[in-house]
Amino acid sequence: MATSAVLGFPRIGPQREVKKALEAYWGDKISAEELLKVAKEQRLNTYATIKEQGVDFVPTGTFSLYDHVLDMSNTLGIIPEAYAKSGLSQLDTYFAMARGHQKGGVDLPATEMKKWFDSNYHYLVPEFSEKSEFKLNDNKPVDDFIEAKEAGYNARPVILGPLTLLWLGKTSKDAQDPNFNRYSLLPKLAQTYVQLFEKLAAAGAPWVQLDEPILVVDTAKQLSNEFKQTYELFHKSVPNLNILVATYFGRLEDNIDFVKELPIAGLHIDLDRAPEQLEPVLSAIAPTKIGLSLGLVSGRNIWKTDLGAAVKLAQKAVDAIGADRIQVASSSSLLHTPITVANEKKLKPEVADWFSFATEKCGEVATIGVALKDQAAAAQKLEANAKSIAARRDFEKNSDPAVRERVANIRPEDLSRKSPFPQRREVQRQFLKLPPFPTTTIGSFPQTKEIRQYRARFTKGEISQEEYEKFLENEIKMVVEKQEALGLDVLVHGEPERNDMVQYFGEQLDGFVFTQNAWVQSFGSRYVRPPIIVSDVSRPQPMTVRWSSYAQSLTQKIMKGMLTGPVTILNWSFPRVDIGRDQQAFQIALALRDEVVDLEKAGIRAVQVDEPAIREGLPLRRQQWDAYLKWAVDSFRLAVSGASDAMNTASHFCYSDFNDIMDSVIALDADMISIENSKSDAKLLKIFQTTKYPNEIGPGVFDIHSPRVPSAEEMTQRIKEMSQFIDPKLLWVNPDCGLKTRTWDECTAQLKAMVTAAEEARKTFL
Repeated sequence: MATSAVLGFPRIGPQREVKKALEAYWGDKISAEELLKVAKEQRLNTYATIKEQGVDFVPTGTFSLYDHVLDMSNTLGIIPEAYAKSGLSQLDTYFAMARGHQKGGVDLPATEMKKWFDSNYHYLVPEFSEKSEFKLNDNKPVDDFIEAKEAGYNARPVILGPLTLLWLGKTSKDAQDPNFNRYSLLPKLAQTYVQLFEKLAAAGAPWVQLDEPILVVDTAKQLSNEFKQTYELFHKSVPNLNILVATYFGRLEDNIDFVKELPIAGLHIDLDRAPEQLEPVLSAIAPTKIGLSLGLVSGRNIWKTDLGAAVKLAQKAVDAIGADRIQVASSSSLLHTPITVANEKKLKPEVADWFSFATEKCGEVATIGVALKDQAAAAQKLEANAKSIAARRDFEKNSDPAVRERVANIRPEDLSRKSPFPQRREVQRQFLKLPPFPTTTIGSFPQTKEIRQYRARFTKGEISQEEYEKFLENEIKMVVEKQEALGLDVLVHGEPERNDMVQYFGEQLDGFVFTQNAWVQSFGSRYVRPPIIVSDVSRPQPMTVRWSSYAQSLTQKIMKGMLTGPVTILNWSFPRVDIGRDQQAFQIALALRDEVVDLEKAGIRAVQVDEPAIREGLPLRRQQWDAYLKWAVDSFRLAVSGASDAMNTASHFCYSDFNDIMDSVIALDADMISIENSKSDAKLLKIFQTTKYPNEIGPGVFDIHSPRVPSAEEMTQRIKEMSQFIDPKLLWVNPDCGLKTRTWDECTAQLKAMVTAAEEARKTFL
């Protein structure tokens, strides 16, 4: 008989309870015990929600106070020496790795953060060297399982697999061998996993879900022997523990050739991203005893599942290998979706009917499972779903002829600036008159409690638009004055009017809808509400000119306009699935192109079009890279190429390994790019030893996700490192990213040190 499961669930709480508790703990307003009490309440609420929707297996171990990769590092004792010996409590050591710690005589930076595969979720990067030793540092996976089991749930522990954990990691600074191979640690690491599995088995766990998403990337094929040896050890050591290997976000392709030989009880595949892989996987595992988990309900989008189509696909699997070997499931963890549509009170009913969030997706999984056992028992839900799908398909037939025609008429010359960069640089040098090592920020300044309160009051109609705009003008004036006092060279208006760098633009573009409470975790306590693209996108009126031009009127210095790029708006929204992502990106790019032109007409002499998601959106298989990068680069160029030679166009990238797409970064032809760099041990800069970046660049000199304030000397050292890789005449000095999440005291001290470092660089490195 087919069973049902979900691979994970959002851990933020229906009303962001976890965020509130975390920030209260970090602010010394609640105790560790109170924080952990909130965490337990949310775990139990999650289990109840999943069970109430009719799902058979409840995942445990997926709840995290910050990040599930950091959790695994903590469990296995993968803690850098400075943190392990800091004298902090175990909980505060965990948070120090996540966000840094600078009090009580302890000064630790946050560890490096990167994007989780091709999502907007950030994970903390594990560090490895020849000295790495592993031990069970905590009992979290076992404790979480026991908690759920004792509460009466059919629990299945979820653990990040060892091969994926090593692949996600990096070589630490203390590695002695420049050719150190992280996978050489696998035998030791695997033994620690065995100890964990033994504890789970002793606690009564019949199954464990081992997440190995590395199996959908090209690298996995090179590790086939390591997979074989590791999983044979697991089976031999804990033979009574059934292991389900979970893959997601892509296709196994020929990796199935060695996966089918592993001594595992089950295999999960993503049939949302890659439905075409079902038949080859079925053919491969049919002669084995491996069960198959079918990822039929998307863990990455918010559209209702076509249950009729999903049941047909699942039935193919049942017919091929039998119902007893089949499980229906979400395609991946539901971490990447909001919690429930029921929280959305302002969506029109006909629009809300298109959507399915995490709770509703659990219900979809359960319905597919019921239909496989007895289609008549699921008939009512299948019929209602079919009506919803048909209504959405009818809506999708609508289009905006003007938008479609404009995209169709894009010409090659629309993708290029008037002159090449060397000529533009000379024009801008005369026009902008900036010093060497010019200083700037990435855009946002602190979103204070007062800003959020005024925004909420305006949204509720408690204050007039005139009152709200006057408040924003005062905020912008204060931000400009602070930047001038600090001595920054290129200023920004601080973005007090913006709720989010994507949502703000989506709210002003036709073609999007918005939610009230559809929060999704980006990292830690940082949650976002992605807009939803439902139809063709266009710009009815200017979006940012009002605030940038006002800010420019307050200063003689250069004021930089701030836009979010087309690829990032697309990737950080929930996109349509009825037309290609490339077409959606071009529609957004044309809207931004008009905004750039209007900004320049209003007297703005520099514009930053952020594309932090361009690397994140890269397909997981290299054979698909060229097609993606072609339209991604073209959409950025389309957005900025309406600017004159005198206008400085910049872009920003953060938390991305863009070394392997440097040719495409160069092809963007931005006058200047800023990149996250401060936590990467300068490894991002090493690409410039072999690839000369021809335009200007600003590698970040301090980490904005940490309250820690580096000294001016520390930042000067970073500039010195940059100057070894990049022509100092091309260097800018800036933070890693925007300052939205920092306090004014923190960012003022950070920027003061940064300006001092730039002044020292002008004396020393030219």
